[in-house]
Amino acid sequence: MTIRFVLLVNKQGQTRLAQYYEHLSLDERRALEGEIVRKCLARTDQQCSFVEHRNYKVVYRRYASLFFLVGVDNDENELAILEFIHLLVETMDRHFGNVCELDIMFHLEKVHFMLEEMVMNGCIVETSKQNILAPIQLMEKTS
Repeated sequence: MTIRFVLLVNKQGQTRLAQYYEHLSLDERRALEGEIVRKCLARTDQQCSFVEHRNYKVVYRRYASLFFLVGVDNDENELAILEFIHLLVETMDRHFGNVCELDIMFHLEKVHFMLEEMVMNGCIVETSKQNILAPIQLMEKTS
């Protein structure tokens, strides 16, 4: 599984989290995010959740006011990526209790930590919510 980037964006198109697994300059990232966000936010609920853009396949899903966008290689399984997005949301829900945009804004480091526990170098390495949250809970206990 080769994930190239993960973006969390609100309905206004503001990026709340961006994690890249390949090197892109800041200008390239800004341009890519703008193009992809405009393309995904313009789509209706009746359209599928897969978009091809440049050399990426973008799989996205909307939860409440947030869009979760994952850029992958063109030969990647879209349904597996949708499951990954759902797992990420369920993991955040378990930790924050019905996660919302403010949780992500105020606890950005925890969300990055969850993502780092799940994905390493673009490959999904952990799918157990308990194993993903254990280090975060341990850090919260000690502080």
